[in-house]
Amino acid sequence: MPASNERSSAAAADQAREFVITRLFDTSREVVFEAWTECEHLMRWWGPKGFKMLSCKNDVRPGGEFLYGMRAPDGSEIWGKWTYREVDRPERLVFIVSFADPAGNVTRHPSSPGWPLEMLSTVTFEEEGEKTKITVRWAPFNATDAERKTFEEGMESMRQGWGGTFDQFAGYLKEKRS
Repeated sequence: MPASNERSSAAAADQAREFVITRLFDTSREVVFEAWTECEHLMRWWGPKGFKMLSCKNDVRPGGEFLYGMRAPDGSEIWGKWTYREVDRPERLVFIVSFADPAGNVTRHPSSPGWPLEMLSTVTFEEEGEKTKITVRWAPFNATDAERKTFEEGMESMRQGWGGTFDQFAGYLKEKRS
């Protein structure tokens, strides 16, 4: 069967096993949203622990893109792209996530060729008193059965990566408050 016939519909993304991670931050939602969406902040914290941002372009509007490059601890470069579908400031972002090249062209995961080309991500920012709870949801989008399986098998790695990213974000917010 051709690959195009193996691809799921957008509705099927809802049926795939979803990755979800939540963390509470001791900062107001407005400050958290700003730090999550403005390059001057993202350059100082975005990415898993040990990764350093190289480049950031972020057009936060439906149809806009966040294109970023990071250097991994081993010296390799990783590029990623979000294409925004919904922006409900400061409550929610919905976007398609993909790996990319420096020009923003979608590419395969650099170390997992079976990874989905696209993932649907929803990030919510909920007020809890003077704190903000961030929930990140990822699901394969337009993925084959094999890509969905690879995604599900990669959930522990995603948990570690997002855990490190949240740790860096918490450190940045603490530094910003000081």
